[in-house]
Amino acid sequence: MSPPTDTRIRETRARRIWDSRGRPTLEVEIVLADGSLGRGIAPAGASRGSREAIERRDGGPRLGGLDVSEALAGIRAEIGPLLAGRDALDQAGIDAALIALDGTPLKSRLGGNALVATSLAVLHAAAAARGLPLWRHLAGEGPVSLPLPDIQDFMVMPLGATSFDQAMAMTAEVYAAAGALMAATGRRQGVADEGGWWPVFQTNEEALGLLVRAIESAGLRPGTDMALSLDIAASEFGREGRYRLGLESRELDTAGLIALLGDWLKAYPIVSIEDPLAEDDPAGMAEFTRLHGQRVQIIGDDFLVTSAARIAQAAALPACNCALIKPNQAGTVTETRAALEAARHAGWSTVISARSGETEDVAIAHLAVGWNAGQLKVGSFARSERMAKWNECLRIAEALGPAARFAGRDALPPSHR
Repeated sequence: MSPPTDTRIRETRARRIWDSRGRPTLEVEIVLADGSLGRGIAPAGASRGSREAIERRDGGPRLGGLDVSEALAGIRAEIGPLLAGRDALDQAGIDAALIALDGTPLKSRLGGNALVATSLAVLHAAAAARGLPLWRHLAGEGPVSLPLPDIQDFMVMPLGATSFDQAMAMTAEVYAAAGALMAATGRRQGVADEGGWWPVFQTNEEALGLLVRAIESAGLRPGTDMALSLDIAASEFGREGRYRLGLESRELDTAGLIALLGDWLKAYPIVSIEDPLAEDDPAGMAEFTRLHGQRVQIIGDDFLVTSAARIAQAAALPACNCALIKPNQAGTVTETRAALEAARHAGWSTVISARSGETEDVAIAHLAVGWNAGQLKVGSFARSERMAKWNECLRIAEALGPAARFAGRDALPPSHR
């Protein structure tokens, strides 16, 4: 490690770049007095909680209203001058200053996209000044582990793997097997936002059956070598206790959806389920957790929006036993870390997560390792913005050498392994 020299921020740069869906996003560069440089990029979600940090978009007809020129102007006119001369090693102080500068509850004035890109850029710059990889800068002398990967959207989790490299190889086999099975049955298929297969099914449960067959076709044991994990994202199709299943043209109430998902848990090797009920249905989330929390990992995403306060509220119900951690939901690195620590305080597991609109930025791989989060959810086994994160974990594992520890099934709560 090189001793840091002058780590004061000399310059803040911002530019428009493009995410994995071909939409505008923000990239921020922080240059320190010693020449160290950090770069952060804001991802964008498709499924979004109503209480997560709000992006600043231009609106209007140009680029579908999604341009970010106003957010860029805010970085150049306000954020850059605010940061000039500040010590990049003071992440918490800088993040607090950014939050105060924006001055709104959900960061809507300057934009959560502007703040998270800036906060991540400062983090990268500080690690560069110390001559450390980002994961080590985050970890300090604390323990680290390679995360158990969640491969989305009807997801697989390689519980039988003993290393991150083996986890990737097992996943590759299942991904290829699923494609071959769909081709053999003549199913039309495309590629979804997060790189997964996008086949045509008549029912949701049909997809679960095919995924189990893909695991078997790859020579693996469902539930032992490879398990299933579901991202229900119920807020996308439910409101006020009513849930519309568009594929199956039927509507369920809270009790009906809980019963349906409970039947799936009995029939398939599912070990983790995300947002089984909508964010406006805390009673439903609490009931689902009461019924199934001892045997499956129940993740809050839109329900928790990477908020330490909401995690504490959910733990008191109790609802969920795991928090999905997304930096751009919170808006700054410091708030993201606070949410992760709140989940740990509640005795929950944690999953660092990407967004559906992603970039080549690999910061979340380092967050997952450096914060010893245990699990990482990036997307499927295709598209370079996804594979960049998985491949970065392989590089980190190689850098750790014999000291590398793979979280594996230990990343799940003890009763769910």
